[in-house]
Amino acid sequence: MALIALTFFSLRLVPGDPIEVRRGERGISPERLAQLRHEMGLDQPLYQQFWDYVKQIAHGDFGTSIVSHTPVLKEFMALFPATVELTLAAMLFAIVIGIPAGMLAALRRGKATDYVVTGAAVTGNSMPIFWWGLLLILLVSVKMDIAPSGDRIDLLYDIPSITGFMLIDTLLSDQDGAFMSALSHLVLPMIVLGTIPLAVITRITRSAMLEILNEDYVRTARAKGLSPLRVVGLHALRNALIPVVTVIGLQISSLIAGAVQTETVFSWPGIGHWLIESLGRRDYPVLQGGVLLISVVVVGLNLFIDLLYGLINPRIRHGR
Repeated sequence: MALIALTFFSLRLVPGDPIEVRRGERGISPERLAQLRHEMGLDQPLYQQFWDYVKQIAHGDFGTSIVSHTPVLKEFMALFPATVELTLAAMLFAIVIGIPAGMLAALRRGKATDYVVTGAAVTGNSMPIFWWGLLLILLVSVKMDIAPSGDRIDLLYDIPSITGFMLIDTLLSDQDGAFMSALSHLVLPMIVLGTIPLAVITRITRSAMLEILNEDYVRTARAKGLSPLRVVGLHALRNALIPVVTVIGLQISSLIAGAVQTETVFSWPGIGHWLIESLGRRDYPVLQGGVLLISVVVVGLNLFIDLLYGLINPRIRHGR
């Protein structure tokens, strides 16, 4: 309820409403504008509008877009796979590079490698997404012409949407070069969105490994003559992953927020780009329903991450 109220009233603080946005359109008389305002319930007191919206949500109705006249839930489900694909790719990029980099920095503590990795992590965590995205577009797409800077695939391909995930749909489509085209379009947005989680995961992994490497059971394993790979990989890393997994769960909401900027910079047709366009049009049902649905997804994913603790460390028990 708090989230619904916060979203509802925050949007009303933004100057203008859907009718004000449409006032500049040709052929719309003041009488028609007044009729539209009445049909949308915008002529009612604010508290009445909020109460009507709460009752609507209670019946599982997230509303209908004022612009496209399509149910918000339907639009969300159509665009959500694009955001999920980008988010998963960014998180995979952050995990695959961040955990080994953090381990390397911990094992080389106080040496040049540690300073380089730590410095890179601090720099990556400090870069604004929109600036980093524009910089990569300028260098990689414009100057070097290595990777495309927008959309999900080249226009010459017509890929039927089966799963909504472009990488999977291109593999199912039998069109030569389609998969590589989709992958090339994913690279830059993935790097931009994954940079901050990469920096955070690297720093947390380094800190966790430094703490675990000083534990008695690690020193005992070394004293028994176990190989460094077995000591680090089996004994140290498994316990160090607990705080790392916690951070990964916390980064989910940051990735969703970052996806709004990333999708805007790279014209990625996902939830973030959809919400930004809806904000410009003051499409209240889309903004309210989209934020609420995203919140439900984030809560569900954090719950899933919490359940993973028991798989990583069986000593952890839930529900006690």
